[in-house]
Amino acid sequence: MKWKNALLILSASLGLVPAAWAEKLSVAATPVPHAEILEYVKPMLAKEGVELEVRVFTDYVQPNIQVAQKRMDANFFQHKPYLDEFNKDRGTDLVAVAGVHIEPFGAYSRRIKKLDELKEGAVVAIPNDPTNGGRALLLLQRAGLIRLKDPGKITATPRDIADNPKRLGFKELEAATLPRILDQVDLALINTNYALEAGLNPTKDALVIEGADSPYVNVLVARPDNKDGEAMQKLVRALHSEAVKRFILEKYQGAVVPAF
Repeated sequence: MKWKNALLILSASLGLVPAAWAEKLSVAATPVPHAEILEYVKPMLAKEGVELEVRVFTDYVQPNIQVAQKRMDANFFQHKPYLDEFNKDRGTDLVAVAGVHIEPFGAYSRRIKKLDELKEGAVVAIPNDPTNGGRALLLLQRAGLIRLKDPGKITATPRDIADNPKRLGFKELEAATLPRILDQVDLALINTNYALEAGLNPTKDALVIEGADSPYVNVLVARPDNKDGEAMQKLVRALHSEAVKRFILEKYQGAVVPAF
């Protein structure tokens, strides 16, 4: 055992930890930017003795189910309002461990160049989950297109619209499908991760976009039983590092904004 301890001390001094001795941490993530950010911190965690496994999902449901059922240790794809709604609806007790970045939500169109070109009766597609659908309606309200009965309701639905001067029609669809139906509607409100995956540039292509003061910070999520674990906290420190801040700013050019 003495030689093994000596080797571990030497490896640590060189910033290396043998893979066989590394603690494994599995994280579910959507592809852009979450999985990309996690892949960036992999070498940092390897030096800390943590082998990070990133598993990519393209929906907003399975990553939470995987963590709740202890198939994965954590996930990274959602904001706190979505997490709160998921816990309430599914009876789970997942917890936010750390906020990492904001993805300003935007409205996109292939048919018009600016919002005031929207005609009466135009069809607007929004996400069908309560928090992102409400987020879309709040953005449309800020743009002056509608008025909600409760101007601050984050889970608003089209039924909560009090004033709709252009008589806009709303289609509520799964968030991941919205970029694919952009040619079929007049306007679509799209989460930035899906916009980026579809080749859209939020800072250039969005007709209206949230500001950097958006309350929808994307968070690392885990369970109460593992949120304070050493490997999890090493991941938090890596995600909150200056290196990650520079990576986000340089790679996404304002489409993703650090929140730490």
